[in-house]
Amino acid sequence: MPMQKKEYSIEIGGRTLSATFSDLADQANGSVIMKYGDTSVLVTAVFGKKEKDANFFPLTVDFEERYYAAGLILGGQYNKREGRPSDEAILGGRMIDRTIRPLFDQYIRREVHIVATVLSIDEKNDPDTLGIIGASLALGTSDIPWNGPASAVHVALEKSGDGNIATVINPTLIDAPQRICDLLICGTTPSTGSTRSPQASSGQGVINMIEAESKEIAEDKVVELMEIALAEITKLQTWQKKIIAEVGKKKEKLSVPELSEEVKSFFKSEFEKKTFNAIFSGDKKQIENLQEEWLVAVVEKFPETSPATAENYYGDKVDGIVHREALESEKRPDGRKMNEVRPLFAQAGGVSNIIHGSGIFYRGGTHVLSVLTLGGPKDSQMLDGMEVRGKKYFMHHYNFPPYSTGEPGRMGGINRRSTGHGALAEKALKATLPSRDVFPYTIRIVSESTASNGSTSMGSVCASTIALMDGGVPITRPTAGIAMGLMLSQNKEGKNQKYKILTDIQGPEDHYGDMDFKVAGTTEGVTAIQMDVKIDGIPLAILKEALSAGRNARVSILKAITDEISAPRKAISPNAPKILNMKIEPDQIGTLIGTGGKTINGISDLTGAEIEIEEDGTVIITGKGDSADKTKAMIEDLFREYKPGEKLDGIVTRLMDFGAFVKIGPNAEGLVHVSEIAPFRIERVADVLKEGEAVKVVVKEIDEKKRINLSIKAVDPTFAERKGLKPKPYTPPALRP
Repeated sequence: MPMQKKEYSIEIGGRTLSATFSDLADQANGSVIMKYGDTSVLVTAVFGKKEKDANFFPLTVDFEERYYAAGLILGGQYNKREGRPSDEAILGGRMIDRTIRPLFDQYIRREVHIVATVLSIDEKNDPDTLGIIGASLALGTSDIPWNGPASAVHVALEKSGDGNIATVINPTLIDAPQRICDLLICGTTPSTGSTRSPQASSGQGVINMIEAESKEIAEDKVVELMEIALAEITKLQTWQKKIIAEVGKKKEKLSVPELSEEVKSFFKSEFEKKTFNAIFSGDKKQIENLQEEWLVAVVEKFPETSPATAENYYGDKVDGIVHREALESEKRPDGRKMNEVRPLFAQAGGVSNIIHGSGIFYRGGTHVLSVLTLGGPKDSQMLDGMEVRGKKYFMHHYNFPPYSTGEPGRMGGINRRSTGHGALAEKALKATLPSRDVFPYTIRIVSESTASNGSTSMGSVCASTIALMDGGVPITRPTAGIAMGLMLSQNKEGKNQKYKILTDIQGPEDHYGDMDFKVAGTTEGVTAIQMDVKIDGIPLAILKEALSAGRNARVSILKAITDEISAPRKAISPNAPKILNMKIEPDQIGTLIGTGGKTINGISDLTGAEIEIEEDGTVIITGKGDSADKTKAMIEDLFREYKPGEKLDGIVTRLMDFGAFVKIGPNAEGLVHVSEIAPFRIERVADVLKEGEAVKVVVKEIDEKKRINLSIKAVDPTFAERKGLKPKPYTPPALRP
């Protein structure tokens, strides 16, 4: 039986985006193959049959990379099968999750599983965007209840060779080095009457997920790029809605779990005031402790009530109180003003004399320790994946141990959240790092979240920039980050909705607020953005306000950092390796390596330094103490060009009737003619010199064949006499026998 399929397409960014629906994966509730250029992704959506007894919506997103997608047999020597997900795959899955999750009704307790499998990649078109749009179409055309669709687009600023800057829709991966800004914007167009988003009735597009990296661009430019992205998203939304209307299945109807009026009355009489007091106690643990008290009371008094439903009800009440007080009274749980940053503390160094640099940063109850380690080129990370291959010289890793929230828990390994937070801070810091020509080190920073109460990822940016400066890394300027929040009222009309933007969200604001908008940057501009929401999306006007308020907060944080350490230290830690750069001609690389690596390995064994050679002849030497200097001197001697008049120390290697050969460098030898040993006639060279003897010589000349002629008598006229030879008295020819 032939495959049943139907295809739809649209032009985006000057290329064709297509969606093919077929029976290839017909056991899934919904599936689609997205194609852009020669990159294609299969996305499936499956709905669980049974409800889970849980207090959360069980959504799982897997982004599956396949080596065959690149047309290569990758992997290690002994294992050619795909292993654990790469960081790129984890981040791709997180971006899909963060886009689609807010568009589900959160009371759903049946599992939803999204799998995006990369079938092919042309190394030009990013599969992440296809995964997001594919997830939207797979869900939208399925019977799974979902309030989509949602669309995604990349907008970038790229600098051409002549210095002109162009705005590019869905830029190709091969143009990444010319990119000064790359925004992945996801959004939706909420339906009329939605209470989940401001201005929903107007049909105006809203943004519900952002992932961005840039090189210090102004906030106004960010807004301009978002506006361009929204125009493309509107086109994609219209296209998706048409497809869903034609091939979409009827959605399942799910009942919303409700508490009885009796239980609600019990909460109002016994717990509502307590809940208010717990929220505004300034201690987030009081909210958690009261929740436990509420659940115990419900189980005892109303045993037929589902604990999960009771817990959800408590969360809804906390959410309502936090929103009401922020919108009506500008009251925050810890008593701050809406635009107020919590108390700050910064410390550079002081952790250990062994590590290469450290930074400690406090923002209220969020505390982060970041530690810097410097290494040579051979310490770089080798990437050999489907999407990314090559060497990585800057790494930021993030750890979130359970003690940071005051809870016991399992240690070891990393999770998706840690990977995502580490990658965000890495993006934020990259813009100010020195080039490898200036600072050829491999840089690794590890951020330890030691206490968590709101945006440890942005705390990691601040602590890491301190660690970089403490370690003497010549960054252009410090970077800081802040998390901005939003409280939004809901009404059926979707008009004139109240909202309040919150600076430096923490505790209940982070958990119950409508937006987590993380912005990192310097005094000059934005370097990274990440946004997640709990509603349909955020209109551009609100994001513009949040960017402006975020800049004000960032400037105050940067002042706290520079008050502690105003600039990178003049020198790196003495415990860090010393790295020296030098240049040789590309045709000299073989000489330095030697037969079977004999020369380069011999130098390394002698000095203890590591030597890395690049294709253009750049030689990078990494060593401790004076080993790097010794190695550089030996390489310089290997390719030294000698000039007449240079005085040198040499070793006699061979004796001949006409003179002696003297080694003057690792790869250089010259001839001392018998007439250049002494200022008088010598009958036999062996009477003065012996093999292995150290002698001082001077370069007499370098002939047309590049042969070096040396002289001993020109630098040491008495050399032969000290050996016991005397000049013979001159006898005129007439008196000779």
